[in-house]
Amino acid sequence: MVSKQVLIVYAHQSSGSFNSAAKDVAVEVLTAKGCAVEVSDLYAMTFKATATAEDITGKVKNADHFCYGEETKLAWEAGKLTADITEEQRKLTEADLVIFQVEPELVCFCFVKPCLCYELTLRTTSQFPMYWFTVPAIMKGWMDRVFTLGFAFTHEKRYSQGIFKDKKAMLSFTTGSQESMFSSNGINGDMNVTLWPLQNGILHYCGFQVLAPQIFWAPSHVPSEARGTMLEGWRTRMQGLLGENPLAFTPLDCFDGEKGYQLKPEVHEKHAAKEFGLTVGTHLGKALPPNNQMKAGV
Repeated sequence: MVSKQVLIVYAHQSSGSFNSAAKDVAVEVLTAKGCAVEVSDLYAMTFKATATAEDITGKVKNADHFCYGEETKLAWEAGKLTADITEEQRKLTEADLVIFQVEPELVCFCFVKPCLCYELTLRTTSQFPMYWFTVPAIMKGWMDRVFTLGFAFTHEKRYSQGIFKDKKAMLSFTTGSQESMFSSNGINGDMNVTLWPLQNGILHYCGFQVLAPQIFWAPSHVPSEARGTMLEGWRTRMQGLLGENPLAFTPLDCFDGEKGYQLKPEVHEKHAAKEFGLTVGTHLGKALPPNNQMKAGV
């Protein structure tokens, strides 16, 4: 049996963080299951976050009116992207599963407090901290630069017909806020809505089968025993991760490309009498389907 290839894109500054512990768990468990695991430690790599003309070696097509998407597509086709991008694209091409482990969060103070560094004896996997309701700039820069036009998507190959439709991807991250604050009644709003731009607009857009996210709720605000329980739950999930079903998204062929990619009338009619919309984004003016971006098969 050919071993599965796993790429972990990791974004946290501290090797003593809970995120680092979560990364280590993933590496340990997946390696023990026979997977070949690569880790792109973005801070350790001092990965360049800005998408600029410097990402192309040699001359660009139109320096006066530089268009990053078009120019990097041409550079990718000609083998003229910089080495740091091509190396990450190599890892991505070979991977069956990509885990984005970061620490996205609402407010930055949750990430710089000394209590983020935990003394843990467990080997665990890291991820990313949530910064301002999304991924840290260094990880967004990785996505901006590595998911180039042509390599990761085209107008014809996106969403359910995307280039990476045979690969799986997932977000694994910590928050600085309690779970209740990310509810439909919470001050931060529904986490399903927060995740839609990342999971649909980036991962699914490139074709990935998106697994349910692994969310560690406010580890800096709970006792060490609770953090240990979080990591053990992640360890348990890792045992069957490769066999999990992905989240549900509306297939591309349900939309009419000749009419601005609006939902086809027959699809709209089919769901007209249903209580919930199709997804968080394509909600048809109805209540959002429960946990659409949090759990598979919902």
